[in-house]
Amino acid sequence: MRAFVTTVKLGTLSRAAEALYLSQPSVSLQLQALERELGMELLHRSRRRINLTDAGEALYELARPLVEGWENLDRQFQAKVKGLQAGKLTVAAGSSTIQYLLPGLVRQYRERFPDVQLQLANVTGKDGMALLRADEADFAVGSMLDVPNDIAWAPVYHYDPMLITPLDHPLAQKESVLLDDLSPYGLILPPQRLSTYRLVDLVFQQRQVPYHVAIEVGGWEVIKEYVAMGLGISIVTGICITDADRQRLAVRNMRQYFPQRSYGVVMRKGKFLSKEAQAFIDLIRPGLLTHRDYDESGHSER
Repeated sequence: MRAFVTTVKLGTLSRAAEALYLSQPSVSLQLQALERELGMELLHRSRRRINLTDAGEALYELARPLVEGWENLDRQFQAKVKGLQAGKLTVAAGSSTIQYLLPGLVRQYRERFPDVQLQLANVTGKDGMALLRADEADFAVGSMLDVPNDIAWAPVYHYDPMLITPLDHPLAQKESVLLDDLSPYGLILPPQRLSTYRLVDLVFQQRQVPYHVAIEVGGWEVIKEYVAMGLGISIVTGICITDADRQRLAVRNMRQYFPQRSYGVVMRKGKFLSKEAQAFIDLIRPGLLTHRDYDESGHSER
């Protein structure tokens, strides 16, 4: 049953075998034995991945909480006996989320549950999804553009897009800044693989406004420093703007052109939340991700 649930969650025999520390033929034999025992086909096998039959869907719905409950039995027992004193919590998040959004929440959590082992996994969006699907992270906190059908996403915090320039920059003197006004100046943006770059590019392309990127560099703090040095201008998310930044940078709200960025909780649909995880999520917003829709199992299209 554990081989069955793991195979469905990870999508292929090879991934399931790796997660279970078994050979691929061993996992395949276990699945065949389960189908013989139940007298019906549970899985459709193809070269790329495995899909569930109707019977497989029914079994997975019943078996997943049992298998996950068994695997989490020791941790749940410790939490039951000792309260939130000896558990472990892994939260996946990007650098900006860890730096700007989570510190206050982490402080509250540590004050309330000092003995819980808290791990913040600093990952990009793609790697964060992989951790969630492999159950190597309890949940993630961050921003999402595209939500796969096996993932639940609950946005909580919303930040406006901001234009930042040096204080003595020509754009800093204008009462209102138009998108076309940015064209003559080089932009400093995160790498192309990140969502911020994609959003900025999309807006300029849709409005047919020319632009050019002077510098690609990772990290909001680095970008703000380079802008302050006069090396270019940038469009950043308001989450990274501090009071100190407003003393050395000109900051203009660009929500009329660029969309807000929302940050919230991300988890695999059907994920069993430990008490440690639920306690952290309740600090963000009590009752978040408890709606029935979030409990339905989903299947990845990766």
